[in-house]
Amino acid sequence: MSTANNKNLRNPLKTARGLGSAKDGTHHFIVQRVTAIALIGLTLYVLGLIVSWIGGDYVSVRASVHNPCNAVLLSAFVIAMFWHAKLGLQVIIEDYVHTPGLAAASQIAVVFVCVLAALASVLAIIRIALGA
Repeated sequence: MSTANNKNLRNPLKTARGLGSAKDGTHHFIVQRVTAIALIGLTLYVLGLIVSWIGGDYVSVRASVHNPCNAVLLSAFVIAMFWHAKLGLQVIIEDYVHTPGLAAASQIAVVFVCVLAALASVLAIIRIALGA
């Protein structure tokens, strides 16, 4: 084989159709791993916080969430969790849903549900923390 043939191993038809790499997979992979790593520490923190609430009443739990550090870490946990869930569901839909319309509708639904649930969760944390 000549040197020119070794440089471009893509089928010319594939290049013409634009079916090559979207060059976006690395970013998705890294963000999914970063959220997973963040969730390890945040999950341990949230579990410890929940265990500390055992036997407590609403006033003591509210006082705990009122602490700015606890409120921020709970919010970070919720945001990281829903972001990670959105990324994971996106991969599942891309891999297993082969009908284009259903795939697009599923992707949109996942984004809306994850954003809505994250916003509702953060709002609940803020309301508890501020006593509203």
